[in-house]
Amino acid sequence: MHFWLKFFHIGLVAVWFIGLFFLPRLLKAYRGGRAQEDAKYFNRVTNVIFFRIATPAAALAMLLGISLMFFAPPSGWLIMKLTLVAGAVLVHVYIGVLLYDMSKGHDSHGPVFFSVMGWVPLFLLLGIAALTAAKPETLPPLPAPPAQGPGPLPGSEGTDLHPSTERRARARDQGAGGASSSSAASGSNSP
Repeated sequence: MHFWLKFFHIGLVAVWFIGLFFLPRLLKAYRGGRAQEDAKYFNRVTNVIFFRIATPAAALAMLLGISLMFFAPPSGWLIMKLTLVAGAVLVHVYIGVLLYDMSKGHDSHGPVFFSVMGWVPLFLLLGIAALTAAKPETLPPLPAPPAQGPGPLPGSEGTDLHPSTERRARARDQGAGGASSSSAASGSNSP
């Protein structure tokens, strides 16, 4: 089961990122005037790629990725990977906003922007793949808890860590000492 979850997760991530690679280049071609003059054709092609291929692949890849997280212990590399995945989701949503704006005739970016935008998914995918393959240990493992009960911290023998704690302990000791001496002097056995 675990193998098939990974298999389909990786396949769906590949399909999703193919869409993320292709859409900025398609937008650049359209903006540069090299696409076909028919705007309906352009809108139909970009909508099929974005809404029928890339978006369902992204949603299913994320669902399978969430299910795979139950098989792995949480660690620092996973948090870094999820941060890059969140970046990929933001790129995906931004491309959707650009498609919507361009379908309404509001194309405010030039071909250079789309050239740069076409490289962002590649770097995100390389980072995600590197973190997944290497699983780097970001922090050293924590030391085992002591076998005995709580005691003084190492290096704090004979010293109190906070001055107000020391003052309260002195006041408590003086109050308890004064109360016990006064009750002994009066000879009363009542509590």
